[in-house]
Amino acid sequence: MPGPKPARIELSEAERQELQRLVRRHNVWQQIALRARIVLAAGDGTSNAEIARTLHVTLDTVRLWRRRWLDLQPISLDDLSAEERLEDLPRPGAPARITPEQVCQITALACEMPEDSKRPITHWIAREVADEIIQRGIVDKISPRHAARLLKRCRPQTASGALLADTRTR
Repeated sequence: MPGPKPARIELSEAERQELQRLVRRHNVWQQIALRARIVLAAGDGTSNAEIARTLHVTLDTVRLWRRRWLDLQPISLDDLSAEERLEDLPRPGAPARITPEQVCQITALACEMPEDSKRPITHWIAREVADEIIQRGIVDKISPRHAARLLKRCRPQTASGALLADTRTR
């Protein structure tokens, strides 16, 4: 037994053209293009089940983007473009506590020699980096593990030492 009919999407000519432009564009995220195809099909009167089957997505995905489009449709395209309507919403979660500027300062600190900071070591370790970050007032608190993750993420992706040529004479 079929469920209730989904709400009909009435696309204006401008909306239809912008959605078709997104589908044809080469430099658009494929998620956005897929969502545009969903809305275009819904605008043509296609059922949710048929859209899901044709585009190889779940029924919930089709319902979500039909509902999202209908919720945002009263806003003019000048204020909110079709692409912006099809983007992901911000996800919940705590805001970042460490700014990009602070990450740059932490990376710069790790490039310094530990002796320059009066540390009795020759190479930085996570605990010493975290202590120095706090001592310099870059952030109020940071765990050694978090400091290590930040530095690992900022490390350039180069070949390991084992892949480099050995220039020593034998």
